[in-house]
Amino acid sequence: MRPILLQGHERSLTQIKFNTDGDLLFSCSKDSVINVWYSHNGERLGTYGGHNGTVWTVDSDPSTDLMISGSADNMMKLWQVSTGKCLYTWEFPTAVKRVAFNEDGTQVVCITEQRMGYQCAIRVFTINRTEPTKQSKEPLHMFNPIGSKATVCAFTPTPNVIITGHESGKVALFNVKSGEEIENNERAHGDVITDLQLSKDWTYCITSSKDKSARIHDTKNLMVIKTYTTETPLNSAAIAPGRPYILLGGGQEAMSVTTTSLRQGKFETRFWHKVFEEEVGRVKGHFGPINTIAVHPQGTAYASGGEDGFVRVHHFDESYFKAKPYGDIEIMD
Repeated sequence: MRPILLQGHERSLTQIKFNTDGDLLFSCSKDSVINVWYSHNGERLGTYGGHNGTVWTVDSDPSTDLMISGSADNMMKLWQVSTGKCLYTWEFPTAVKRVAFNEDGTQVVCITEQRMGYQCAIRVFTINRTEPTKQSKEPLHMFNPIGSKATVCAFTPTPNVIITGHESGKVALFNVKSGEEIENNERAHGDVITDLQLSKDWTYCITSSKDKSARIHDTKNLMVIKTYTTETPLNSAAIAPGRPYILLGGGQEAMSVTTTSLRQGKFETRFWHKVFEEEVGRVKGHFGPINTIAVHPQGTAYASGGEDGFVRVHHFDESYFKAKPYGDIEIMD
């Protein structure tokens, strides 16, 4: 697998995301720039400039018409993907840490930081698709999760229900209309939840954590289905569609690594068997912790973004699809 190296950021990556078709890859970083690339050859299609701080999070709608971003400049912006034009800007009292579209692109959920006397807040906005430059300034729903602040979130297949991951390691389901916590798993993880990614049909999700583990949860009842335990803090976890694999990325932070050996820092993308919870392979390449991983929606490639400022896109070769590490076991997705 020869990686395609994408060099379009001057500082560490914060999130990368494929669009629904998988032909585009969005990347955002601490240099306040959002880039969009062709995933098949790594050519940069364009740049979205307008934020004045670290862009923490990015997501595109199912039709790839609109893209949403959240930044440390306390703003959430709506962009037209094709032209790079900023259509609307929402301003908040604190930084926007996570944004996500719902299944049909009509709503956006965002998390804002707990800072300077402001509580962590979760807001849901309705997206006006007919006139994208005319959005409502006020959220449709807003609430403050009680207790530990939320770090990641996503819509679930159940209407008006979102799933959140928290600083304490808790995973919870909230009704966005009432702000009520419907269900929670206080001990899903033992430390900060760093990433949350949904399966293709949204029925389960994977979370990664600084507690050195990743877990698959049922999005309906939060039951932990599988656990993958490593010896290094994890920053991101993704589910490979079409194959029984989980991809994990992380690594000791550079300042806590005393030697310069890559192995020592564990800066590798790690492939685990989804069912047997065993590691089946690793891909090296980054010169620092891996901050974010995304898998192509068709499962033909994956991308990783690192502390080193690079995005690496790997297109799987034939052997990946033919490999049967556990013999003739057919696994239904």
